[in-house]
Formats: sequence, structure tokens, C-alpha cells
Amino acid sequence: IGPSAVVGFGGYASVPTMVAARLRRLPAMLHEQNAVLGKANRTVQGGAGLIATSFARTRFLAEADSRVRLVGNPVREPVRALRTLGYRPPSDGRIIDVLVFGGSQGAASFSQVVPQALLALPPALRPRLRVVQQCRAEDLDSVRRVYAKHGVVAELAPFFSDLPQRIAAAHLVIGRSGASTVAELATVGRPSILVPYPYAADDHQTANARAFEAAGACLVIPHGAFDAATLAGHLAGLFEAPERLAAMAAAAHGAARPDAAARLADAVGELTGLSLQPSGVPA
Repeated sequence: IGPSAVVGFGGYASVPTMVAARLRRLPAMLHEQNAVLGKANRTVQGGAGLIATSFARTRFLAEADSRVRLVGNPVREPVRALRTLGYRPPSDGRIIDVLVFGGSQGAASFSQVVPQALLALPPALRPRLRVVQQCRAEDLDSVRRVYAKHGVVAELAPFFSDLPQRIAAAHLVIGRSGASTVAELATVGRPSILVPYPYAADDHQTANARAFEAAGACLVIPHGAFDAATLAGHLAGLFEAPERLAAMAAAAHGAARPDAAARLADAVGELTGLSLQPSGVPA
């Protein structure tokens, strides 16, 4: 193998590769998907000629660092394909589609808090709810019973293979704030309530969520404050003012960088000086 450049995407597996690139004096760069430069990337950043970021500000990177290139976080093509589907807020008296997901198989706290929050909504709102919720397998039966007992239409599963389409169909998403989740919500342009995973390294999910919130794209509930009353208050405020949902959707859409993969390729071309096909995306 004779690489023209080496790009590290974080994680401990990238450290020896980046060290090897430095030893061989190969052009090298990093990509950071979160709003916090991860520990692995911090370890090897001294050997990086460029650092591609996903958020306007990244903790542990100086704003004046001339190596930084804001490219965004690449998303899958099925997600990009949904970008042109406009958002329609729920009309008065019509169905409200709520999507809930968190982690690879759902979050236990979501299974406990979300049903109780939805049931605490004003009586006029509850019959309008249509819920799609990712639950851990061990939580499915109990969550299903709660919704069925109160007549809430709900589809529950440990995993949804068509999650991008589910995001596009939702009026509101409740989820965690990993880098991929934030990037997909932005690309599709859907409003959200984000509950950062409290044990993420360097609390990077909170940084991601707060950056997205600053753009007007979401509301953030810290995990320690995530209870039924707090969530129900936010839900009622949004469902009773659909123009807020529409504004959040527009802000999310505006915060997206759907051409992140092309921008990243442009950065590789800049690093190597190779005559790559330019993407045409403004830097």
C-alpha cells in the first residue's frame, strides 16, 4: 500500500495509523464528528496537517487554529435523499407523529419517561398522538401495555431498519444527541427534543445538543432533568404552537451540511496537492 494521505476519524484504532503516517512523513489529517475533539484525536493532532470539523466550534481546538476546516459530518445517501421532503407542522385537530429513539436498541429511560409524559398531555392532545418508539426488547411489553391501556396508537420495536424515513415522517423526534443523530436530523430538517447521553466521553453529546439548540433546531433536556413533567411541558408547548415546530425544522435544515463528504474530499485534495475533481462546494 502506498497511500497519498492518511485520514483519521477518531477512536483508538486510528492512533497507531496516525502515528505510522507521521513516522513515514505522509500527509495526514483528522476528522472530528462531535463538538468536542475526542481523546484519540487529541492524542495525534500534533501530526495532522488539517483538522476537519463538524461543528462551528469544537472544544479543545483553538478558534485561531489555521488547520481547521469546517466540513460537517457525512451522512448516508438514503438520508441525503430525504432532504428535499419539506416539513409540514401538525394542523389543528390532525394527527401528531412522534418518533422516539435512542442508542442502538433504545434507551431504558425513554421507555419509562416518554409514555408517562405523553399521557400527561392535555386530553385534547392525547387522541391525536401516533407514536413510533424504539424500545429495548425487555421493555416492549410493558411500554405496549401502557399505550394500549390509554388508547395511544403506538408502533414499538427494538430496531427500525428504515429510520431515515421514520425521521422524515415525524412531526417531532425525541432522541439522544450523538453526532450521526444530529447530522441526520439536520439533513432531513426535523425538530427535536434531545436528551444527551450522560456517560458519553467528555460529555460530547451535551456539546452536540447545545450547539444544535443554539441554532434554534432543538430543545435540550439534560439527562438529570429528564422526567415526565419536564418532557410533558415541552411537548405541550410545541404541540400547541405548531409554528414553533416549523421554525425549529427550518433551523435544523439550515444547520445541515449535506455535502460534508465532498467537503472532506476537498480537504484531502488541499492536503495532498493532488488534482482531485473539485466538488464545487464553497469552503
